[in-house]
Amino acid sequence: MELTLFGPLRGVTGEKTVEVAVAGGTVGDVLDAFVERYPRARDQLFDEGGALRPSVRVTRDGERVTPDDAVAETDALTVYPAMRGGSLRGRTVP
Repeated sequence: MELTLFGPLRGVTGEKTVEVAVAGGTVGDVLDAFVERYPRARDQLFDEGGALRPSVRVTRDGERVTPDDAVAETDALTVYPAMRGGSLRGRTVP
C-alpha cells in the first residue's frame, strides 16, 4: 500500500511516498506495518499508550479515516503527523 507522508515523517523515511506491505486490514494495521519498517516514526504517530495521537490525520481519497477503518490492498493513504510549532522569539510578526 502506498503512503504519502508530510512533515517530519519525510525525514524519517527520506521519501515523500513509501510502500508498506499489507494485504488489506485496517488503517491501524497499515500504520503498525509502517512503524515496523520505520521505527523512528512511532513517537510522531503514537502516544506512550500506543494510541494514535489526536493531532495525527490519516486520509484516503481526501476523506479522514480512523485506525479502525478497513482498507483494501489497492488503497493509498496520506499521513499528516503531529506538527510541533517553533518559537516566534526574535521574529517580527506582521
